[in-house]
Amino acid sequence: MLSPDQARQLRDLNERFVNAKAEEILSFFSDQYGNELAFATSLGAEDQVLTFLLSQINKDVKIFTLDTGRLFPETIDLIDKTNKLYDINISVYFPEFSRVEKMVNSKGINLFYESIENREECCHIRKIIPMKRALKGVKAWVSGLRSEQSVTRQDLSVVSWDEKFELVKINPLLNWTEAQLWDFIKTHDIPYNELHDKGYPSIGCQPCTRAVEPGEDVRGGRWWWEMPENKECGLHKRDN
Repeated sequence: MLSPDQARQLRDLNERFVNAKAEEILSFFSDQYGNELAFATSLGAEDQVLTFLLSQINKDVKIFTLDTGRLFPETIDLIDKTNKLYDINISVYFPEFSRVEKMVNSKGINLFYESIENREECCHIRKIIPMKRALKGVKAWVSGLRSEQSVTRQDLSVVSWDEKFELVKINPLLNWTEAQLWDFIKTHDIPYNELHDKGYPSIGCQPCTRAVEPGEDVRGGRWWWEMPENKECGLHKRDN
């Protein structure tokens, strides 16, 4: 629970950065938190933009990703390509094999299709637990969330307190549009997941992601068998 002073500080930061450029936001928090700042990338288009910006601002910021064991090959290949291009080292965190074995052997390899509870358990083991390890010793983390992405992200703020992980969460691209995002990628020749060109605007684990039709919600291909209000894995559910 935030103290009144902390809540006021967050309000002040949001007023300061409501119309700020992503570079300005990243520079400020890089200076503010130093090695206690981390960036969690899923190698999506937004995260590739943030990786590019951080490589220009401060290469010492910890950048990490979660390999759930069910990612697309294109996502895995992009890790290596990004590391080499920007001369960085994206840390990779894996789920605990014993937890995965127990879950799969008791509920099946594709348990997530059976119920929301099963899907959330799978996400918890493959994402949430490794995320907590990755954020150990971190006081603030950068995310590539954009409010335009889905109904679950429309009331977020640039700076918030993440109760799940108990640290400050920063969304530098929160107010970017889809057009703005891709213009930036093309202008700076930023490498991106090949699946984006095949109808995948949002990319997660392979069995839980499909291509979308033109005009469909950008998150429509994630856990497509669930209702829109459920389309979060738990990492970003929910900011206050």
